[in-house]
Order: sequence, then C-alpha cells, then structure tokens
Amino acid sequence: MTFDDVRKFVLTWPEVEDGTSYGTPALKVRKKMLARLKEDGDSLVLPDVPIDERAMLVESRPKLFYFTDHYADYPMVLIRLSKAKRADVEPFLRRRWRILASKSARAQYDAG
Repeated sequence: MTFDDVRKFVLTWPEVEDGTSYGTPALKVRKKMLARLKEDGDSLVLPDVPIDERAMLVESRPKLFYFTDHYADYPMVLIRLSKAKRADVEPFLRRRWRILASKSARAQYDAG
C-alpha cells in the first residue's frame, strides 16, 4: 500500500481534503490532521492512538506498527505502508475521521 492508495479511499469521505503537515503530504478534516506521510515516504503517522493501544499493536505486529523516540510521549503510532493492507489502516483512519468530522458529515456518511 502507498500513501496514494490511502488518499484514494479517504478522499471519498465527507470533509476530507489534501494538505501538508511538517512539509509532507497529509490528509485533513476541517483543517485538522487526519494522518500524514512521514518523511521516510513509507510510514503513515496516525494520531489519536492511545499509548496503551499502541504498545499492544507494536508488540503484536512490530513489522507493521512502530514508533520513534520522537513520538514516545504522544498518542500516535506509525504504520509501514509497504507492509500494510487497507484493512490494517482504514479502521484507525475512520476512528480519527469520526472524531474530526462534523455531525452532519458523519450523518451523511452513515446514511450512504
């Protein structure tokens, strides 16, 4: 999977748009970061993953999920897109999208 693959399905969700964050491509909802491509060009930075959940993910699937010292104190996980499938990535993005999207956008999506 690549960032372009992620973009293709996420941009179909209401209120999602392309953007940048820290000089890298990002996906945003109402100007807030949904996810961004890490500088390595292969890792997706996924916010709003609680540290205890991240620990479980990294322990159970270390080839897919990881974090760097920079993110150690933040509720974020990194996912290696080259090792990921849509089913690995989409639930995290959808959970974050539901937090950021407006009530009307969520209702529109749920009705569709």
